[in-house]
Amino acid sequence: MVGSVIDGEDIVQEALAKGFVAIRNGDMPEKTESWLWRIAHNSAFDFLRKRARSRINECEVELDTIADEDSPIDARIAAEASLAELMQLPPAQRCTVVLKDVLGHSLEEIGEILETTETAIKGALQRGRRSLRKLAAAPRPASPRPSLNRQEMRRLGDYVAAFNARDFDALRGLLADDVKLELVNRLRAEGKEYAGNYFGRYSDETHWHFTIGLVEGRPAILVTSPDRPHGPPRYFILIDWENGRIAGIRDFLFADYVMDGVDYVPS
Repeated sequence: MVGSVIDGEDIVQEALAKGFVAIRNGDMPEKTESWLWRIAHNSAFDFLRKRARSRINECEVELDTIADEDSPIDARIAAEASLAELMQLPPAQRCTVVLKDVLGHSLEEIGEILETTETAIKGALQRGRRSLRKLAAAPRPASPRPSLNRQEMRRLGDYVAAFNARDFDALRGLLADDVKLELVNRLRAEGKEYAGNYFGRYSDETHWHFTIGLVEGRPAILVTSPDRPHGPPRYFILIDWENGRIAGIRDFLFADYVMDGVDYVPS
């Protein structure tokens, strides 16, 4: 929906947190699934609005212009569409196509999730399907291989080398005082003490080997198995830097399921 597994994980966590708060406050609906979908959908749209700094508007169309709502051909095209192709659709069309043609929701269920009319859903579905057909028929240009600049490569390389050498004291010396640590799906903390303990836990384990790469175009650390250091990564870690210090660590150790849909490039 937002074109990024990393950002999508943030949205899922935010939606679940909102759901737990609502349940704790006694706002438990009868149709829990569509209710959670609606929270996640609204969170995704809030994210897109902030990123684009503009609101998303979709106009309605007449019912007699709508194509077959249960077209198996369009469902196959949507299921086989790449993330890059889906991201070329406007958000409302993208959401409707994914809910209907990929996840198999009915128009009634989509209406409950999006809190909109059947007419608007059918209109967005038709326009989204038409755009996907054109994209599927067009030749796909080869994507240029992204690369790290020299400064990023050197900085990440030093971090990875110290980690693989288990020189955790050197890494602790790079931490900013207010460093933010996130073990995605498990823990969020702030401060050098917590991050220092994080390194200590890694020092007790032997299941990892670090390499440099890109995840969704961002500099990242790819974590592989030590017996297959050049094999596929099991998960990844993002490092934020500020004034030469580590300002943030985001570790996907406990969210390795994101590897099923993430785009990564080893160095």
